[in-house]
Amino acid sequence: MYFTELPDHTKAGFDERAHYSNFKKHNIIFNAVSNSSACDRHVGCLSFKTVLTGEEVYRFGHREVAVRPGNFLMLNDEQEYGCYIENGEPTRTLSVFFKKEFALTVLENASHHESVLLDNYGYSGNSMPEFFQTLNAFDSTLQLQIAHLISSLNIAGNDARMVDEKLVFLLDHLINIQQTHYARLEKVHALRVSTRKEIYRRLCVAKDYLHYTYHENPDLSMVSQAACLSVPQLVRQFKAVFGVTTHRYLNQLRLRHAAELLACTHLPIYEITWKCGFEDISAFSRAFKIEFGKQPTDYRKLFS
Repeated sequence: MYFTELPDHTKAGFDERAHYSNFKKHNIIFNAVSNSSACDRHVGCLSFKTVLTGEEVYRFGHREVAVRPGNFLMLNDEQEYGCYIENGEPTRTLSVFFKKEFALTVLENASHHESVLLDNYGYSGNSMPEFFQTLNAFDSTLQLQIAHLISSLNIAGNDARMVDEKLVFLLDHLINIQQTHYARLEKVHALRVSTRKEIYRRLCVAKDYLHYTYHENPDLSMVSQAACLSVPQLVRQFKAVFGVTTHRYLNQLRLRHAAELLACTHLPIYEITWKCGFEDISAFSRAFKIEFGKQPTDYRKLFS
């Protein structure tokens, strides 16, 4: 089923039970634009969440994760969560909900593929595996798949056969992306597998916290508190797993966001400086030139 509007749970006569019953019967895709929306509580199926413009925030497990263009989030089957859009700017969301029986069939097939190590993934044949619930970056293959999916939906609409075919390839690729987490997990400095997995989960919380607060200049104590890791442990393990320090990772986030704003908006440089968490324009310009080899004004001219 394909929807181009988000459901209004506050609308008089909205049948919440009927709405949620669809998630057990069909694969469902939402491709919608909204300036403001909220869902306080939803217990969903395995789902893929991203935005093409704007920002949507998801709440689960006592944390909030901001999904912005270029990133996506996987939520597990039976995961309780809430979400909201409240920045007042048009946000185009894309959510794909995989029907449980459909997802299990795809996963069973993937488990027999040599390149997908589902033995490490905890797949038992009749239960859903646990995806790491953290922000993931789009790769070129995923970008192409999403573009083709949206294009096909706009042309063919609710053609269930076409949609299911494309979702098989999408879920296959999402499984492959999730395998990269296990490669990173092996870089955690701990002996027991269960300890490595827990530390990695907390490092992902730290990473997502940086994505959520990069414009607020969070210090190490704030990040360590969010991740429930000591500062020394956070510093050592984050560098070992992600290959950069938290300080470097934060700067990269800010500069990438600044580059997007320069390329896609007409916001003045001083406003981009503020939005991306830099103290002044000169500091921003120096950091931007080091990262991209051009001053912000020259970089913008490439896209004018």
